[in-house]
Amino acid sequence: MQHGLGLGDAYGATLDRIKAQGGAKARLGMDVLMWITHSRRPLREDEICHAIAIQIGSDDLNLGDIPTISTLLGCCQGLATIDKGTSTIRLIHYTIQDYLRAHPNHFDRAHSTMAETCLTYLNFQHVRSLPAGPSFDPRSAPFLEYSSVYWGTHMRMEDSEQATKLATKLLNRFDSHLSAKVLWDSICREFTIVSTPDRKPFSALHCVSYFGIAEVAESLIKQNRWDVNGTDDGGMTPLIWAARCGHEKVVRLLLREKQTQPNQQDTNNGRTALSWAAGNGHEGVVRVFLEPQFVTLGNIGQWWRMGPRVAGRLFRKRYVCPDGLSRSGRTPLSWAAENGHEEVVKLLLQREDVNPNRSSKPSQTPLALAIENGHDKVAELLRARHPRRNR
Repeated sequence: MQHGLGLGDAYGATLDRIKAQGGAKARLGMDVLMWITHSRRPLREDEICHAIAIQIGSDDLNLGDIPTISTLLGCCQGLATIDKGTSTIRLIHYTIQDYLRAHPNHFDRAHSTMAETCLTYLNFQHVRSLPAGPSFDPRSAPFLEYSSVYWGTHMRMEDSEQATKLATKLLNRFDSHLSAKVLWDSICREFTIVSTPDRKPFSALHCVSYFGIAEVAESLIKQNRWDVNGTDDGGMTPLIWAARCGHEKVVRLLLREKQTQPNQQDTNNGRTALSWAAGNGHEGVVRVFLEPQFVTLGNIGQWWRMGPRVAGRLFRKRYVCPDGLSRSGRTPLSWAAENGHEEVVKLLLQREDVNPNRSSKPSQTPLALAIENGHDKVAELLRARHPRRNR
């Protein structure tokens, strides 16, 4: 770095030198820095080389366009290096990352560009034809894992017309695409889900609900090709995934569908979508579930004694039950209390049809769970609510 300059000035000067290279070198250098700065995990050498070579919207990858890692590093003018321990590309110092994030003007539409790149790759002819069985060799598609797992994350952060077009193309053949299996395997690791031998598909509607891409979800729902209440291999419906991950817009879209069963429990844990949202502290999603249009126009506590199905027939609507018990005897309030989500607890306690003492076991009442886990403020809220008889 130049003597007498502060770090910010030095990094700015280096970026100017990268851009001054002109042509392909300038583009390669800035693209590498964009991927390092905005990727959801560090990229391996082969991943970054393939990512940089992808021409958005093309039909397949031209192997002659794949640069070497030494070429990419050279174009970065010393700002990037290879971590010898992990074989991933990284910046030479964490302060460069801070600088680049503080100056986003260096990268135009970073996340939408990355989403379009990932989706272009997944739509390549040679990727679509890859077998989903044990014969698959990961070396034949180095960028497959990253693209499959993170295209939706980048797209949710910054959408584009091109990304929507490419996503629709992928999702129309998603059930038979290898990326569906790659994504599902990643989800199983993240959420500790054990797959069954007779694996159920992780459908296109499950996929966009998990990612939270509302515009595409709306398009898929209108096609009416996928069962809105269908379960994947983890026993989860699209609504449960959207609620569990905190995607308010997708939750609202699914709740508006007459066929949606909002009180359906996942088959593995016996929990509803509202239960997952409350337990994970997704205040905005809980608010959506508790809107009058999705619960009722007034107190229906008495109706739930007869069961949601009766109420559904009477009102021709599948209403949300805000105080339903899971298979283990837990309410949404108890999950929120156990995890210390104060604002969610406040929301639920505002409803007259939520019993603050309801549980199938004394040790699992909301108050008991809040005290056990040291959530004093939540315990105070529960004590403040006038005790009611268990129903």
